[in-house]
Amino acid sequence: MTQWRKAFGALAAAVVAASGLVALGATGQAAAAASGTGSGYLHTSGNKILDNTGATVRLTGINWFGMETDNKTFHGLWSSRTWRQQLDQMAQLGYNTLRVPFSDDALKPDAKATGINDYTNPDLIGLSPLQILDKVIGYAGQKGMRVILDRHRPTSSGQTPLWYTAGVPESTWINDWKTLAQRYAGNTTVIGADLHNEPHAEGTNPAATGACWGCGDTARDWRLAAERAGNAILGVQPNWLIFVEGVSCPSGGLSNVWDGDPSNDEDCGWWGGNLSKAGEFPVRLSVPGRLVYSPHEYATSVYNQPWFSAPDYPANLTAIWDKYWGYLYKQNIAPLMMGEFGTTLANPVDKVWLEKLMAYTGTGVNGISFTYWSWNPNSGDTGGILNDDWTTVNQAKQSILQPYLIPPAGGGPDPTTTPTTPTSGGGTGGCKTAWKLDNSWQGGFQGALTVTNTATSAANPWKVVFTLPAGATVASGWNGTFTQSGTTVTVTAPSYNPSLGAGAAVSLGFTANGTSGAPSAVTLNAAACTT
Repeated sequence: MTQWRKAFGALAAAVVAASGLVALGATGQAAAAASGTGSGYLHTSGNKILDNTGATVRLTGINWFGMETDNKTFHGLWSSRTWRQQLDQMAQLGYNTLRVPFSDDALKPDAKATGINDYTNPDLIGLSPLQILDKVIGYAGQKGMRVILDRHRPTSSGQTPLWYTAGVPESTWINDWKTLAQRYAGNTTVIGADLHNEPHAEGTNPAATGACWGCGDTARDWRLAAERAGNAILGVQPNWLIFVEGVSCPSGGLSNVWDGDPSNDEDCGWWGGNLSKAGEFPVRLSVPGRLVYSPHEYATSVYNQPWFSAPDYPANLTAIWDKYWGYLYKQNIAPLMMGEFGTTLANPVDKVWLEKLMAYTGTGVNGISFTYWSWNPNSGDTGGILNDDWTTVNQAKQSILQPYLIPPAGGGPDPTTTPTTPTSGGGTGGCKTAWKLDNSWQGGFQGALTVTNTATSAANPWKVVFTLPAGATVASGWNGTFTQSGTTVTVTAPSYNPSLGAGAAVSLGFTANGTSGAPSAVTLNAAACTT
């Protein structure tokens, strides 16, 4: 989807009614949620995504768009919050994966990132779009999150039905993917490539000019193109997952319902959402265990598909989802990761749709993976998880998604954790600190104070106190709640990560006004720290 969204006119589908929704996969146990996003690179087996130990992983993520637009970087960097605070909040809410849309324009050597608040995000000023992406990936990894890169469009000007244009040929598309794969080789935070966003039909049958599936025309067959790009990526980064979206109409053309010729009519779905031919014509990759199909699914706020007003709605939804993509999971053919789905929730029909869709994915670690569209509030016909202030949460949406979210390790509440008795001194030991000045400018600076619990027991809840140089005041902070009195700064543990285990560390990043200087007199739960 574009950030303003597109008006999509899918044609009426022949829908088989179903009597109820069936959850895909077994109901997860509480212990499964503790697995977060697993360890190391991921691979697939049947309909599951596994980590390098063989543990099942479920990606429950969010889209943060902007890098595909004229800004060429994440939207919301203009707000009163730091980019780190955005990621902190995503992890706190339970999103363990970040899908990042981009255009090839953002990868050009002379690409400029715009729309950045130099007061709240001074560390991003002057950085290229890729350098900003590097920082986001680095911090997301610290949170235990995973990142999926999504080639959203060839240029920032708009979505295209095919994966190439006259100005951005297939060779550029593939070479840009290889460059990204090489750039992040060895970084297990980045787990894969969503090859091209929402290939779809163009032209009227029989004169189709859009993306088809299984038609055999190398200029239009999205399945064959996905194989070419996927295998090129795996040639330089064999550990990545390859995410392949569907098309809208398998023929690649729109039906002419007025010509009286039913042979030219077919069943179409959402842009990127029709994988009905993938069982017959599967994507074949050179490295086994790397393919994940990634359908898109939307509600009436994007387009009022005929099934939303069918007499048997919402009981008809199961058959629709089964037909377009769910069969791949139910028949153990391949894993699914819904790359986009969303709604404004303005219509009560949409609330029912979202509740039924989430139930269809199943609960726990064995459910279908997903990345919700979107974090951004400025998505025209879906809105976001955040409200327009880029701070408060749309609780109506979050409450529906919450039962299906598996927080990243250290990013949210662990349902298997039993609260321990708070410790006043961190156990029979103490703590040690390390200070890193990340950036400084006239009148301010940014840095990170890392505090390691060297005690023999957990500090739960933890509290760090330190002294700043005279005249320095904290402007913003992350990974804890910052308060300041005079030169004394107190950082208390966030509710989603209250315990600092024996040997564990927390990185307290902040920006401050005033002359830079290392924090001093650091204590962890009143126990003095050494440097």
